Amino acid sequence: MKKLISSMALLTLGVLAVSFQQDKALKESIARGKEAYGMYCQNCHMENGKGQEGVFPPLAKSDFMQKPIAELINVVLKGQTSAITVNGVSYNNIMPAQDYLTSEQIADILNYTRNAWGNRLKGLVTPEQVNHLRE
Repeated sequence: MKKLISSMALLTLGVLAVSFQQDKALKESIARGKEAYGMYCQNCHMENGKGQEGVFPPLAKSDFMQKPIAELINVVLKGQTSAITVNGVSYNNIMPAQDYLTSEQIADILNYTRNAWGNRLKGLVTPEQVNHLRE
């Protein structure tokens, strides 16, 4: 019984350590993403993430940001040319591909936008996920 309790305690400590490392990695990525967002995304989606209604969709409190991570990565990498609806409003403007950004920059920007302006989405977007979708 003592061995089982000891094993459970070690497992719990291991889970906590991994969770702490992921939280730290996410916070660091968000900080880098905020800076990159300001350089590459803010002109259209605005500093506050609210976009311009009917022209550039909002990222703030956006139902679009809840899409699967792979889909969001592809929008940044390959752009968006078809009409979309975000928070009930239609947008039919072209978003050019941002494939010139590094995989780390794309991951950081997505981590920032998924966790800013009222968005609180779980999961860490990694450069490896971006690399996997680059083709």
